[in-house]
Amino acid sequence: MAPNDSAQATDEARDLGAGRRKAARYLVPVGVAGVAAATIGLVPALAASGDPSLPKISAQQLIEKMAASDTQQLSGTMKITTDLGLPGLGSLGSFAPKGGGSDKSASPDAKLTELASGTHTLRVAADGPDRQKVSILEDAAEYSLIHNGNDVWAYDSGSNQVFHSKKSAADAAEGHGRKTPDAGLPTTPKALADEFLKNVDPTTAVSVDGTSQVAGRDAYQLLVKPKQSGSTIGSVRIAVDAKTGVPLKFTLSPSAGGKAVVDAGFTKVDFSKPSADTFKFSPPKGAKVTEDDGKQKQTSLPEQSLPGGLGNFGDAKNAKNTKVIGKGWTAIAELDTGGKGMPKADDSKGGGDAQKFLDSLGDKVSGKFGTGTVFKTRLVNALITDNGKVYVGAVTKDALVDAANSAK
Repeated sequence: MAPNDSAQATDEARDLGAGRRKAARYLVPVGVAGVAAATIGLVPALAASGDPSLPKISAQQLIEKMAASDTQQLSGTMKITTDLGLPGLGSLGSFAPKGGGSDKSASPDAKLTELASGTHTLRVAADGPDRQKVSILEDAAEYSLIHNGNDVWAYDSGSNQVFHSKKSAADAAEGHGRKTPDAGLPTTPKALADEFLKNVDPTTAVSVDGTSQVAGRDAYQLLVKPKQSGSTIGSVRIAVDAKTGVPLKFTLSPSAGGKAVVDAGFTKVDFSKPSADTFKFSPPKGAKVTEDDGKQKQTSLPEQSLPGGLGNFGDAKNAKNTKVIGKGWTAIAELDTGGKGMPKADDSKGGGDAQKFLDSLGDKVSGKFGTGTVFKTRLVNALITDNGKVYVGAVTKDALVDAANSAK
C-alpha cells in the first residue's frame, strides 16, 4: 500500500470509529480478579508466494464489509491458545485447599476459565440466533455448550455431568458473533473483532495489510495498531473472509515482540447450514444433571480482560471508587479498594509459601504514592499500592507508576 493510501485508510477508519460507542479500555489485574484473556497461537505468516490476489479494498470498505455480513450459519474447527507469560496454574496446587471434588458440576462459569491459558481445540456451529454449539475437545473427553431455543445445556463427558438452564435467545451470551450458550466469552474471531472494532478512535491506525489464506479461504488482512506509545499491545491483525466478510482469524501481538498473546482462528470452516441434529441434546444415561437455580455466575473474565473493547467495562466512569486516566490504548483504570492493599497470606495457616509465591509474581516499586507492587504479564500490567489503590491497563510498568504519581 502506498503512503497516501495508508494515510487515507487510517483517516477513513478513524472517521468510521468516531461515531461508535466509546468506552474505557482497562483490565482486571492478575492477583486481584484472576487470569485475563482467552484465544490462538502464532502471528500468521504472510508468504507472498501463497497469498491470493484479490481486488483492492480500503480499510473503511473492509470494516463496512464485516459490519454488513449477514452470515448466520457456519460450522468449523478452531484452535485457541493464550500466552500471557504467566506461571502455570499448577504452581498454585500446593496452596489450594484440600477436600472433595468441584461443586461446579458442568456449569460454564468454571469450565470456560480453562481457555485462559494453553492451547485448545474447539468445534463450533451456529444456525441463526437461536441455535449454537461450542465444544472444547480434550485428550479423552469433550465439553459442550449447546444453545437450542430456550434451552442451554452444558455436558462434560469426562465426569458425565450435565448442567441445564432455561434462557431466552436474548439472554444467551456472546459467541459466534451473535449469541452462544451462557458463556460471556467471545469464542470466535468474529466476536473478538466485533468487540475490538467498537472502539476504533483517533488513537488507532487502521489499514489493509495484504491478503492471506485461512482455513482454505481467501482473506484480507486488516491491521489495527496504536498510534500512542506506552501500550503493551503492538498490533491486532484480523483475517477477513473476502467473500462473506466474516473474520476467520484474530491475532493480538505484544509490543515487546515474540509469539502472539491472543489469537483465535479457524482451521476448518463451512458456511452451509448445520444439521438440526447438531443442536439436539438429551442427558446420557447415568449422567448427573444440575438444574440452574439462578445463582450461577456468568463467566465473563476473559471478555472483561482484553483491551480494545474485549475488556470493556462500559460503565467504568460511573462506577463507585473508579476512574479512568487517559484514553485510547494507554487508558489506565484507577480503582480504590478502600485502603486494602496487597492481600497477605496467613502464616499461621501455612500461608508463608503462598505469600512468597505471590511476591515473586510482582516487582516492588515506590513513588509519591508510597510503595506498591506491579504485577506483569505480556499484555496486562497492574500496580497495587499498599494504601489500597489499583492501577491497571495494557500499558508499561513505567506508565502505571507515572499514573499513580500523578493521581490526586
